[in-house]
Amino acid sequence: MTDGPEGAPRRPRLSRELVLHAALRLVDEQGLEALTMRRLGQELGRDPMALYRYATNRAALLDGVAELVLAQLVISADTPDWQEQLRRAAHQFRQLALAHPNVVPLIVTRPLATPLALRPIGTLRPLEQMLELLIAAGYPPVRALHLYRSYWGLLHGHVLNELQEVVVDPEATDALLRLGLDRLPPEEFPRLRGLAKALLAGYDGAAALDESLDLLLNGLQAVEQQAPAPGSRRRRAAPPARR
Repeated sequence: MTDGPEGAPRRPRLSRELVLHAALRLVDEQGLEALTMRRLGQELGRDPMALYRYATNRAALLDGVAELVLAQLVISADTPDWQEQLRRAAHQFRQLALAHPNVVPLIVTRPLATPLALRPIGTLRPLEQMLELLIAAGYPPVRALHLYRSYWGLLHGHVLNELQEVVVDPEATDALLRLGLDRLPPEEFPRLRGLAKALLAGYDGAAALDESLDLLLNGLQAVEQQAPAPGSRRRRAAPPARR
């Protein structure tokens, strides 16, 4: 940042990257509802109309934020151990979700309303990268697509579940109060209320993700060993190692 003619700091030139990073900060701090062109213009100290050059509307702005986060997820096909690559990508996705919980709806639920070919190109790159990884490992393209769906569904379900593990009242000493489960009628939710201590203690999101990946990858290996596809060049993978 340089000084202006009278010594005042000169504002950085607007760019799509600058606008999207500011939008992401706003979403992280205040939630999706806070992200409007007017509010973003205030954050940047610019006329909101100037932002339409970089995002044609709020929907495009939301898509750009999702792309910005997913751009940090890279699934490389240049690895001999495709299962380990999937494990690393899964934990990386989890970390992104925990770092940007307010962006998770843009990644998990918003695409449901948009046909695949019309989604932002940046949100499709993990799909392309994973298909390349699985096809390079020997899976036929259609089978690779099925595996992608199972894997991505697992990741989406996991982060949505983990983000629900929120303490309502950190100062409370009773598990029911800390989780807000005291608001539930005891006669209607005896099981859930009874699990308050278990819900509060012992949940390890990373370990839970590894357990789910074990089920998926071990199950996949068992199916492939029982019924290999004719003419397939797939390599038998070693049992996935637990972290």
